[in-house]
Amino acid sequence: MEVFNALLPIFTEYGYIAVFTMLLICGFGVPVPEDVTLVTGGVIAGLGYADVHTMFAVGMAGVLVGDGLVFTVGRFKGERVMQFKTVQRVITPARFHAAQETFHKYGRWVMFVARFLPGLRTPVFFTAGMSKRVSYPTWFLMDGVAALISVPIWVYLGYFGARNFDWMFSILHRFQYGIFTLLGVGAAILGYRWWRKRQAAKGDSDAIR
Repeated sequence: MEVFNALLPIFTEYGYIAVFTMLLICGFGVPVPEDVTLVTGGVIAGLGYADVHTMFAVGMAGVLVGDGLVFTVGRFKGERVMQFKTVQRVITPARFHAAQETFHKYGRWVMFVARFLPGLRTPVFFTAGMSKRVSYPTWFLMDGVAALISVPIWVYLGYFGARNFDWMFSILHRFQYGIFTLLGVGAAILGYRWWRKRQAAKGDSDAIR
């Protein structure tokens, strides 16, 4: 709520540019919730300061450009960038290690899931770029499909809830809990499949011996 109250007058004053810029900042791991940023963009459209469909397009552009820059920096300057103290505060060693483990465990699908996880999104895309194992089309497909799910939900929620904040925030929290529940179920399924593959590989190895 505090972030929303801080963003609302800025977005009202500067419109699409402010929303796009804030989404770029979110992409680099600055602790400003992306969902609240998009909802706030939808709210100013609902209040008549912007067009909601244009705001959706700006939201898509902001999240994809932000994520793409993180992926590109990781791909070409990853090792050097990780030496900067300011970067280490955002992409902490613990987050970077967790992103590496998750990425190597689940592969490219982690980039799809990461779009919904603010704490891991930046290190996951950065790690994917550093790995040199993910092509730009693969990154764009995974991130783009996930963004097509999340961005319209938040923008249009803000639009329809612009004149009823209590209702809007109650729905926002329900969506957040629902997304985390679905991600938890998905992670459990992927983890089980990964375990089965390891067991199968181990069985083949034992059989060869």
